[in-house]
Amino acid sequence: MSFHCYNNDMEVKRIVPSGYCKGVVNAIKLAKDTRIKYPNEKIYVLGMIVHNSFVTEELSNLGIITLDDTNKTKEELLEQIEQGIVIFTAHGIADSIKEKALAKGLICVDATCTDVLKTKASIIDHLEQGYDVIYFGKRNHPEANAIICISDKIHLVTNENDLENLEINNDKLFLTNQTTMSYLELADLIELAKDKYPHIVIEKEICNATSSRQEAISNIKDCDLLYVVGDQKSNNTNKLVDIGKSAGIKKVLLIRSYKDIVRTDLENVNKVCVSAGASTPPSLIDEVINYLTLESR
Repeated sequence: MSFHCYNNDMEVKRIVPSGYCKGVVNAIKLAKDTRIKYPNEKIYVLGMIVHNSFVTEELSNLGIITLDDTNKTKEELLEQIEQGIVIFTAHGIADSIKEKALAKGLICVDATCTDVLKTKASIIDHLEQGYDVIYFGKRNHPEANAIICISDKIHLVTNENDLENLEINNDKLFLTNQTTMSYLELADLIELAKDKYPHIVIEKEICNATSSRQEAISNIKDCDLLYVVGDQKSNNTNKLVDIGKSAGIKKVLLIRSYKDIVRTDLENVNKVCVSAGASTPPSLIDEVINYLTLESR
């Protein structure tokens, strides 16, 4: 863990808040508690319980099998489980998948984040009132997939262009969003939606953990380099990278761990900041901070 640093006066700053949110903590704890409760059962997670490969590896060491394949649907992954326990991830699950799991005689453990459940409940409530729903999310993300399958009255938009091309013949419109989207992108989308549909009902559902981490990065001053620690599959982590670039930070890099730090990245860097996605283990953030601090001496 050593290399020559080009600037021994380099300042290293941890951005707060960063790392695990309550939904991630709860999901991981639930998985570990399930292993304790069922020490001899086969336990599967339908997808990554949170989007971080280090967490997946940690669960694997406990004998918890993660079934994750971008080329397969959750329903297809469920077909691989014949018996035992299935854990549904923090991102949410379609009711139809849960029903099929129960019909197979599987023990079901639902780790869906409470913020995701809140958004889902609001969407269902508006559907029952006759609304069409415009849902701002990431295509093929498990949280979005679990929502849009509820009804054909839910219209997924991934950007402003999607919204501009949308045609809905219903005066009752409701707009909400995936909990881990960029608050800047959401703000722009809302303004466009108001122009196109003046009577639209809007409910911002970016969770507090996501928004607070994004705002913390937006408020960074005089930073030459921002490391965002997290997994490439993590939407909230990728949005932190986007926010950093929008904030005008000279260089913004996504890394999985301190091992991804390249010596040339630190050339002419006087101040380096470190943030992390909501699914990033605190130990990984600590290692990056310690590594940079050690090398700045």
